[in-house]
Amino acid sequence: MRRRHLTETWLVLGVSLGSSAVYALLRITDRLTRGEPLAQQTSAMNSSVTPDRPWLDVTYQLVGIGLALVPVVLAIHLLRRDDPDEPHTMGFDLRRPAGDLWRGAALAAAVGIPGLAFYLLAKAAGINTTVAAANLVGAAWFTVPILVLAAAQNAVLEEAVMVGYLFRRWGEAGWGTWRVIVTSAVIRGTYHLYQGFGGFVGNLVMGLLFGWLYTRTKRVMPLVVAHTILDVVAFVGYALLEPHVSWL
Repeated sequence: MRRRHLTETWLVLGVSLGSSAVYALLRITDRLTRGEPLAQQTSAMNSSVTPDRPWLDVTYQLVGIGLALVPVVLAIHLLRRDDPDEPHTMGFDLRRPAGDLWRGAALAAAVGIPGLAFYLLAKAAGINTTVAAANLVGAAWFTVPILVLAAAQNAVLEEAVMVGYLFRRWGEAGWGTWRVIVTSAVIRGTYHLYQGFGGFVGNLVMGLLFGWLYTRTKRVMPLVVAHTILDVVAFVGYALLEPHVSWL
């Protein structure tokens, strides 16, 4: 049973965030072996695919968001084979909306302000790229809705898989609490390495905090809310402020 659980988790990671971690390792290797310093490079996120055809671009964006959530459905399906009450046992539900919202908002504030300061410090120290968080070209009507949906997709994928699913399965495989928390946080940091070492460290710390909080509450929804708020502020805020603020 232990081997089956571990094999299952590596397979789920292999079709989701684990593969992102491998590509991020290749990306940071590419960045470090260029002649250009890391601090002078840019990591572009949420980019247009067909900027000259907005109707096709929005289709690409929506399909990408939908397909990225398939591993979440897979993880919940696998857990439900053993426990029909999933996803309730990981707290991925709407049973406590008010509590999840205020806890998530408070957590986002607690993480977001130091996180922005750390990003600017890492960028100034030359260990991180400039992160261009929104690159949907043109004043298309769908820009803000797509960025909000992308933020929610990131939050659901990362927290449901990296916390709700993996903590359950690795615990069933006999791993201790801190081994689970640290392993999940390291993987989280690794798939953000494409941004630079600041992205790795910042997300590693975030993963440790989120993982610890989950072991206390057994609810993943406050983490999803917090992560969504953080990414909405980053994506939409960047899109609105970048033309006017030089330090972004």
